[in-house]
Amino acid sequence: MSTTPEDQDSPIARRFRGYLPVVVDVECGGFNPQTDALLEISAVIIEMDEDGLVRPTETISHHVVPFEGANIEPSALEFTGIDPYHPFRDAVSEKEALTETFRVVRRAIRRNGCTRAILAGHNAFFDHAFVAAAVERADVKRNPFHPFSCLDTVSLAALAYGQTVLQRACECAGIGFEDSEAHSAIYDARKTAELLCGIVNRWQELGGWSRKSN
Repeated sequence: MSTTPEDQDSPIARRFRGYLPVVVDVECGGFNPQTDALLEISAVIIEMDEDGLVRPTETISHHVVPFEGANIEPSALEFTGIDPYHPFRDAVSEKEALTETFRVVRRAIRRNGCTRAILAGHNAFFDHAFVAAAVERADVKRNPFHPFSCLDTVSLAALAYGQTVLQRACECAGIGFEDSEAHSAIYDARKTAELLCGIVNRWQELGGWSRKSN
């Protein structure tokens, strides 16, 4: 007999219908996932502690070599401060970056008793689209993420704080945010993870979700 997420022993699996939230942030050479370079990708695993509170745990991050023929808009580099061809950047191919990231995510899925990962992000559709395009381009197998669903902290922060900008939402949530560190994938992913966990935990404290009733 098949099991539903509600039947699973893992609290985080029950909380998110069998999905493990993984916060992803990408930095790119533009806005078009089909033509513009993926330059950085970071992922933060979300797990649940013994009190039923979610928290950021493992982080994996890569600088990425632009794929052959990739478009890179000068305005995008000015915004992020990334030099794609810096000799000490220690970048890897899209295939290597995604393969290693997915390996870590799949391991976390098993560890947490979940069936799949769900991508979370600030404007999550943007990150999801770039990951999906890179997966197809690099022919990466065993993508652990749901093919279209995601968790968006823009919507959650608008509901919780009346803010949609990551920095302002973090400030409202009492999360420290250094503007000079922003627009790197690893920093934005970690701050987004803190914001997501803060909102989810606050909702639980208000009685919106109870482990006893699920």
